[in-house]
Amino acid sequence: MYTGGVKTRTKTKSQGNGNSPPVRQMALPTRLILEAAGEGIYGLDAKGITTFVNPAAEKMTGYTAKEMIGKCQHKLVHYSKLDGTPYPPEECPIYAACRDGRIHQESGEVFWRKDGSSFPVEYVSTPILKNGKSAGAVVVFKDISERKQAEEEIQRLRQQLELENEYLSNEVLEAKGYGSIAGNGPAIRNITEQIQMVAVTDASVLIVGESGTGKELVAREIHRNSNRHQRPLIKVNCASIPRELYESEFFGHVKGAFTGAVKDRAGRFELADGGTLFLDEVGEIPPELQSKLLRVLQEGTYERIGDEQTRHADVRLIAATNRDLKLEIERGGFRQDLFYRLNVFPIEVPPLRKRKEDIPLLARMFLESAAKKFNRPLAKLTQANVMNLQKYEWPGNVRELQNVIERAVIISRSRALHLDLPESKQINQAEISARNDHELGDDTMVLPEEEMRRFERNNLFRALEQTRWQVAGPGGAAELLGIKPTTLVSRIKKMDIKKLD
Repeated sequence: MYTGGVKTRTKTKSQGNGNSPPVRQMALPTRLILEAAGEGIYGLDAKGITTFVNPAAEKMTGYTAKEMIGKCQHKLVHYSKLDGTPYPPEECPIYAACRDGRIHQESGEVFWRKDGSSFPVEYVSTPILKNGKSAGAVVVFKDISERKQAEEEIQRLRQQLELENEYLSNEVLEAKGYGSIAGNGPAIRNITEQIQMVAVTDASVLIVGESGTGKELVAREIHRNSNRHQRPLIKVNCASIPRELYESEFFGHVKGAFTGAVKDRAGRFELADGGTLFLDEVGEIPPELQSKLLRVLQEGTYERIGDEQTRHADVRLIAATNRDLKLEIERGGFRQDLFYRLNVFPIEVPPLRKRKEDIPLLARMFLESAAKKFNRPLAKLTQANVMNLQKYEWPGNVRELQNVIERAVIISRSRALHLDLPESKQINQAEISARNDHELGDDTMVLPEEEMRRFERNNLFRALEQTRWQVAGPGGAAELLGIKPTTLVSRIKKMDIKKLD
């Protein structure tokens, strides 16, 4: 007899050994083809009962032919969907071929093995017709686990690339506006030497310095000269993250993990995998998250919020702070073990007032950049301009210098550069001729530490008074000082500055 083009013959008890039930035996050429096939193949009758199985199907499902033939194949290998919901036979495309006489093909389902595990399959169910009526179906399937894994990996890499492109496009815009490490004084030469020493290692680096000194530029140079330079440098501004979103920002989350988690999101550690993670203002990280950060640094593993899958992070860490972390440790605001993990190779970036010899070079660099940025003619930086710049104490450091130069380029109506320096007495040409070019009087004065702190406190207070105690936003004290609003708030608290002062 024939079953869907597969020639079989029935062997009765009288033809066998007297004890065996009737079995179906295929013609030799057909049996050899089925045995040689790499795909799993089985046949069904019109009621969905298995009639034959090839060795590949046995190997993939874990069931023997004896366990499958004569049984409902759907109940053995196709009874449930991947998410655990039942898969009724009447909804199965395999059995649909028996009902409608058409070929059905699927690639988004799973078969279940005898041991309870599943594997993704691609299958074709072809109807068997006898005298124009359905007599069953032949099912050809293959395990597509490797292909699925490759597709998932491609999708993961595509998503990561999209996230990196989005992140890096913003970073490029930010980086273009801040120049690069520049200077020819001893302080910059010392920093350059330190960068060259540590960049080729994977050691953690802690960059310490006041706001606006260029700590991020040091981090970028370390990454650019490292073995990880072909992977991204991912920046996290720890001072700008809401307290409740720190964990999601660092480690990511899955859809539905919390209110507002409308889709899966990769964290900064995942984005930085294979590259460098730069934690700016690391002293702002809440104590309850510091232990989780320490775990990632020690073990190299983490989980997204709402996800049980443990992920691995191959990340080189660079941190920066304007705080005294040793003092924060004494106060209980920073973990000592995390500090030691970060402080493997410390680099201190000096404030601009301690390297005034670099001001002329920085000013010219910012002047050229601002002229291009605002499409203005390149103004001349005079000796009077330089002396005025070097006379000022620069509480906002290099960032404030850049802001002052850009503002001067915008407001200057001719090639003469008008510098608007707060609390600075402008030096005129007559004063220049009365002085030696290398002896600037007040520039040689050394102030005691207590007087420097008092000067900084008074300067902050004056800025707040002039802006009517507006900290952030256009015209606010933070903009006037050339520092971040969060940094200004931190200093106000630290110096206990109040309106009553």
